[in-house]
Amino acid sequence: MKIHEYQAKEILRKYNVAVPNGILVSNQAEAAKAAKKIGTDVVVVKAQIHAGGRGKGGGVKLAKSPQEAEKYTGNIIGMTLVTPQTGPEGRLVKKVLIEEGMSIAKELYMGILVDRETSQVLIMASEAGGMEIEEVAADTPEKIIKETVDPVIGVQPFLARKIAFALNIKGAALKAIIPFIINLYDAFVKEDCSMLEINPLVITSDDRVLALDAKVDID
Repeated sequence: MKIHEYQAKEILRKYNVAVPNGILVSNQAEAAKAAKKIGTDVVVVKAQIHAGGRGKGGGVKLAKSPQEAEKYTGNIIGMTLVTPQTGPEGRLVKKVLIEEGMSIAKELYMGILVDRETSQVLIMASEAGGMEIEEVAADTPEKIIKETVDPVIGVQPFLARKIAFALNIKGAALKAIIPFIINLYDAFVKEDCSMLEINPLVITSDDRVLALDAKVDID
């Protein structure tokens, strides 16, 4: 079962996986109020459909005022969004997520899935965040880190550190990403996920670690 981004982020919050502040809206008036409440200089207006690649189809916009958030919401709600993952028929957008904007220093990819060949849980990570992971796997497979998780012990700090070092994370962000990875695995197991993908996982200019986008499939 696929769920929307906002639902995936609600799950992540339960497990102390940091996500941006966001408010789900279904019309323009709600969008303006949400942007004011969030209060950052920039907010992100994100179409909520069961597909990735929304930015390429015009389903993700940066708004620099509540008025812009209202305008973009009006443009996006009711549109049929076509992305590489929807097929040519596209998907109708009924709701958008208004989220805080932030200063991003680094974009990463992180996914947890069940490896069909071995039936083991696999953590995949890459410094090529924000890109389609299928493209990275096809063009530059060496950029993808893969770690198998022992189900008896789960993700221990040493494994989280190994992944973080492979992603060249240092300083305060290194301390923040270790519990992030552990909690992400906890969510994956306890929510019966078959796939949990964070793309991008971001490190902000003030060393916060957040799931900027989240995709979850539940068994």
